[in-house]
Parts: sequence; C-alpha cells; structure tokens
Amino acid sequence: MIGLKSIAKTALALTATGALLSGCGDASSEGGLAGGALPRQETLYLSGQQTSAPGSFNPLAESWAASWPVGGRFNLMYEPLITYNSLNGQIEDLLGHLVEELSNNDSIVVDLNPAAKWSDGKPVTSTDVTFMFLRGSINSAEQISAIHVDTLKNGPEGQVTERLSFMVNKQARNNPLTVRDMLQATRIAPSHVFEPMIKEKGLDEVKKMPMDQSPIVSGPYGLKSANESKIILERRDDYWGNAALHNGQLPAPKYIVHPIYKNNEHNTIAMREGNLDASQSFIPRINRKASAGVHTWWNEPPYFRPGAMPMLVINTTKEPLNDKRFRRALAAAIDYTALRQFAVSNYTSTLKAGLIMPTDLEGKYIVDEDLPKYGVNLEITDDAKRLETVKQMLSEAGFKSVFNSDGTLDHMENNKGERLPTLSITSPAGWTDWEAMVTIAVDGMRKAGIDIREGFVDGGAYWPAMGLGNFDLVMHKPVADVTPSLPWSRFNEIMSSRDWTPLGGWAGVNIGRYNKPGSPEYRPEVDQLLSAIPLMTDSTEIAKAYRELNKVFMEDQPSIPLVYLPEQFYEFSDRVWTNWPTAENPYAPAQLPWVASGTKILWNLKLAK
Repeated sequence: MIGLKSIAKTALALTATGALLSGCGDASSEGGLAGGALPRQETLYLSGQQTSAPGSFNPLAESWAASWPVGGRFNLMYEPLITYNSLNGQIEDLLGHLVEELSNNDSIVVDLNPAAKWSDGKPVTSTDVTFMFLRGSINSAEQISAIHVDTLKNGPEGQVTERLSFMVNKQARNNPLTVRDMLQATRIAPSHVFEPMIKEKGLDEVKKMPMDQSPIVSGPYGLKSANESKIILERRDDYWGNAALHNGQLPAPKYIVHPIYKNNEHNTIAMREGNLDASQSFIPRINRKASAGVHTWWNEPPYFRPGAMPMLVINTTKEPLNDKRFRRALAAAIDYTALRQFAVSNYTSTLKAGLIMPTDLEGKYIVDEDLPKYGVNLEITDDAKRLETVKQMLSEAGFKSVFNSDGTLDHMENNKGERLPTLSITSPAGWTDWEAMVTIAVDGMRKAGIDIREGFVDGGAYWPAMGLGNFDLVMHKPVADVTPSLPWSRFNEIMSSRDWTPLGGWAGVNIGRYNKPGSPEYRPEVDQLLSAIPLMTDSTEIAKAYRELNKVFMEDQPSIPLVYLPEQFYEFSDRVWTNWPTAENPYAPAQLPWVASGTKILWNLKLAK
C-alpha cells in the first residue's frame, strides 16, 4: 500500500508531465509559435481550448466537431444574445438586452440591439435568432415552445427594436432557469447565409461544411487562418459592438492566436517565457511562476476562483454501492487534505459536505449546522482516526474486510459472508490531475479495508462507459460551466429521476442511476424539489428548497465531491499585455477573453511599458 509521500511524488510527477483535459495539445511546439510574422505588440496568444488540428468553423456543426472559437461558449466570431457574469450573477448585454422586468416563469424577454450587424453589413434580426433556435441545429423544443416577436419604435427618430419573448415550454421542462442558460450559451448564426444552403443541400450536409473561408460573423474577430499548429483571428475594426457597447474603442489586440501544443509542458514553458499571454491549462505549482510574470486571480491559495466540482459518481445499482451506508464510508475514507495539497497544487479551498459550492453565488444556500448532522465528516486529518471511523461505518453496515497476514487487504464480504468483487474507479488515462485524485482516493479506501482499484482507460472507452453505466465509480465533472441555473443544474445532473435510464441505455444526467422511481429507496421529494425550484421567485423559499436537497444528497451520498476547481484555470502573463482582471481589479470574471463576460477583457488590455 502506498503512503502519503509516495502519493505526493506520484501526483507531482503526473501533473508535471502529462497532458490534461483542459490544456494538452498534439500538433506543435512552442518554437513554431514565436517565429511567425505577426507583430508581438499587436498579438494576443491564448491557449488551452484547442487540443488538436482544427477542423470545422461551422456554427451549426456538432459541438465536438467545431473548432475554437466556434464550438462551445465562445464570443469572438459568433455571439449569443446575452452573457453571464460569474462574478456577480448578472446578465449582461451583447446582441440583445434581457428585459428583466418583463421576464417571468412564462417567458424570458430579450430586446435585440438595433446596432448589431453581420460582417457583410446586414443587420442581426429576429429571423437569425429564430433560425438558430427553431430551424438550425439547436434542439430547444423541450425548453422553448415558441418565440414571439414584436416590433418597437422606441428611438428618437423612429428607431426600430425587435423584442423576442422566449416562451417557456410548460408541457415539457417548464424551466425558465434553463431557458436563461440557453440564451447565454447559444451563438446566433446568419440565417441569410445558412438557410439558402440548407434549402439546397439539407441541414445534415450543411453541418458538415467547414465554413473556414471568410465566414460571415457578428463578433469582434474574424478567422484569418488555421493549420495544425495554430488558429489566427484578426480584429474587425468595423465590429458593431465597438460603438454600441465599448464607447467607440477597439479591442487592444489586432490578432489573437491559439497555438496547438504537443503537450502541456510546452504550454508551461511558453507562459514562463512570455510567448503565451493567457491559458486555461493546468499548470502545477503556479505560485513558482510569479517571478516570470505569470499570475492568477489571487496571489495566495487557492489562486483560482472555484466554479466546478470534480467528483466520483457512484453506480448505485450495483452491490455494495446500492447501500448508502457503504457509499458514505467511501466518502469518509478519502484524505481530502492530500487531494488538496498533492493532486491539485492547493488550487482548492477546504471541501464542505454537500453538493453546493461555498462561492459568492451559491454559498448562501449552505447551512453549516446541517453539515455535521447529515454529512460525512470530511475534515478528519488524523489517519488513524479516519481509518477507525470508516471501519466502524463498514461494520455497522454489515461489511467485513479480510486482510492478509502481511496486513494488506485481500477482499471484502457482505453480511451473508459472500465475497464481493473488487471495485474500480473509471477515469481517463492521461488526465493527470484526475489520475492523482483517483490514486489518492483509492489509497485511502484500501487502507480502510475497501477493496477498490484504479481503472484508467482511454477516452474511447471512458465516454461510452459513463453514459451507458458501465462502471462502479467514475470520475466526472458535472456542469463545468458557471451558468444562471447553478446550483440547480448540478443537483439535477446528479440526482434527477425525470429521465431515469436503466443500465445499457444512454443517460445524459443521473449517470449513477440514483433514486430509481418505483424502487423501495425512491425519494419523491428529490424530483419534487427539482421541479419546483426553477419556478420559485421568493429567495427564502429557494434557500429552504436547496437546504432540503442538500440534506438528501448528504444522507444518500450518490456521488463523492473531491475538490473545488475553477471553471477555467485562468492564468496570465503580464510581460507583454497588462491590466488583466484580478481580485484587486475585478472588472471582469476570471475567464479567458473568449467566453461569456470575460470577452470584455479585450477592450481593457494595455501593452506593458
């Protein structure tokens, strides 16, 4: 059995050398980046999103097929109606303005900005919006039943504004929270470009088109070039938002380059040498890079603003994992201090029991007095005390650990004396921070007498196993993006039985198959609360509902949160560009300047003197 020092060495070696989910690449080295013809004082180098040679720049393509900055929540070429500020929870204007006073549980109302234009000079209109939501590749039917359009003449010279009311689909999801999520996550595409092509070729064929030659966009940058080593964007000086949203100012960088690195080590070297300006990659021991001009949101641990919660999701259909007492023992066996120090370089604050993050936006829903009453004690720092606690929990649940003469664990037995199979934690090979977390979790569990092993697999096996339920425990990061619906969306993804799917069927949420309807263990209050919260308007009632949900989660432990990590590993170099947002200068969220409200960074950067 490995000890804490071995874990530390393993974790540090893993995080220092491997490729990460959030930052690896495989097509170029840093040397090819600096030798280009672009003027350094006009170019912003960003990395951590594109990890392979680019393919499609089509906004209608499947999310997995579209390259940066088109796939995902990127605002540089195609823009959403609104953006979400994860610092303060406010909705901010982009192509449109959320009319909060008119928005309710029946509809969410957005006024289009009459100044918004496509790069070919045509206006962005309601036709573009309805195309994307109703006729394009976005499946919004369960969230939105219809989009009503009204024309308002509200300018001093009869200026026309289009008002769109997104009708909440009452017969399907009946969830205004997820409608708000869609409005800030869905990029609008030009209908006058795509609808004629769809009429001629069909949607499926159009989705396959690369759209990489002078695409018509609404955003502040256009595609200049792309190859296997980098993607280059060029500023559009006629971007409509410069005048309408930024007082006539241009974004500071004329060019934005996303290099595609061979591995994460190249990313770290480029940041240290000033050849890379910002990244969302995992860089271990970031505090040691400060002397090279590399910084984060905070100068002290945890360095990054928390936004996501990696966890072990438990397959609750399998023995002994179908026993909540056993699941709670699993959670109690983990050394969370070791996770924090060695797996993620102190990039997380102390973990609290439950499924709510102690952030400015969510922390108000945590009731501290509930944690020791309903949750597992995660704060045991003494190894002997932790092991004794877990062994007692297992004994009370009727499980027996059988050890060899040398003290190593041999197997486990249930209360009938039957030998239990060795459990496995499925996790992607090469995602080194995750590998370190799994290694530490397994070490703690085995010391406490729980027969479990690491199960590192390649991505081709990981994703199907997770969706089909072919796992015992699986590493997962639900709701990786900070959106208006949190923490509801996290509870929904882990606990909702609305779309409960048996093993072998594809589960988009509740991959652990918790709380099967009709089973003796079914708790109807979970689904009742998940249905009610999105329609609640009273803050006191919302807090009560989240408190009840969190109690159930702590009692039943359908998953095991491990650490708090940022939405993005936001790190930046101030050697070329300065005035990045930080805790001391919080004019924008801790996000790279390509997503959500973080895009405003581009208009605030200044060249270093």
